[in-house]
Amino acid sequence: MKLLAKFNLLLLMVFVVSVAITGYVSHDFLQRNAREVVLQQARLMMGAATGMRTYTSEQVGPKLAGLPDSTQFLPQRIPAYSATEVFNNLRKDYPAYTYKEATLNPTNLRDRAADWEADVVNTFRNDPTRKEFIGERETPEGSSLFLARPLAAKTPCLTCHSTPNMAPPGMLATYGNDHGFGWNKDEIIAAQIVSVPTAVPMAIADRAFRSLLISLGGVFLLTIALLDLGLVFIVVRPVRRLSGMADEISKGNMDVGELPVHGKDEINHLAQSFNRMYLSLVKAMKMLEE
Repeated sequence: MKLLAKFNLLLLMVFVVSVAITGYVSHDFLQRNAREVVLQQARLMMGAATGMRTYTSEQVGPKLAGLPDSTQFLPQRIPAYSATEVFNNLRKDYPAYTYKEATLNPTNLRDRAADWEADVVNTFRNDPTRKEFIGERETPEGSSLFLARPLAAKTPCLTCHSTPNMAPPGMLATYGNDHGFGWNKDEIIAAQIVSVPTAVPMAIADRAFRSLLISLGGVFLLTIALLDLGLVFIVVRPVRRLSGMADEISKGNMDVGELPVHGKDEINHLAQSFNRMYLSLVKAMKMLEE
C-alpha cells in the first residue's frame, strides 16, 4: 500500500472515531436543548395561566360579585374557568398545546381528570411538599411534555364547594349538586397541567444534528484534500525522486545528478545525506576506474 493511501486510511479512522464521539455528545446536547426549549414554553404557558387566574380573582371576580343578585351563575368570575377559556381560544391555532385544571371532583365536568391526570393529582396528594411534576406522554399528535403544579382548596373555594346548601343557586342550576362538593381546606383537589408538543423542537434538533454531520463530512473531505496536497509536495514527491535516483544508481547510471535541497526539514536532511552518499559513491567509482 502506498504512503498516501496509508495516510488517508489513518485519517479516515481518526475521522470515524472523532465523528462517533462528537455525534454522541452533540446529539445528546441538541436533544437536551430541545427539551429545555419545550419546558420553557410550558413554563411560559403556566405563567400565563397563573396570571389569568390572578387577574380574574383580583379584578374580574370582585366586579362581577358586585352586580345585583341573580339566579344566573357567571362562570367568568371563576379563575379556573377564565384560564381554561383563554387557552381553549389559543388551541384554535395551536391544537397540540393544552391547558387543563384537572380535578378529581370537579364542578364543571370538562375539568374531570383523565386517568393519567388523576395519577398526577394523586402524586401531589401523596407528597404535599412537591410543587412541580414534569413528564412525557404519547398523544395522537405525537410525543408531548407536560408540566403540572398542584392546586389546593383555599378558604374562598369552600364557599361554593363545601356542601351543596352553601353553593349559589345559580351554580346548582348550571352544574347540579352531585359533584364538585366535599372539598376540604388546603386539600389538593386538582392540578394545573400544561402540555406542549415535543415533535417540532426534536425535529429541529435532528435536522441540526444531520447538518452537523454533513458539515463535519465536508470539512473532513476538504481537510484530507489539503493534507494530501501538502503530503504530495512535501513528502511523496521528494521521496519519489530519491527512490528514482537510488533505482538509477542501482542500475549503474551514475549521471543522475544530485537531489535539490531547499530547506532544513527531515526530507531535505535525507536528501543531503543521499547526495553525500552519491558523491562518495561517484568518487569511489572513479578511483576504481583509475
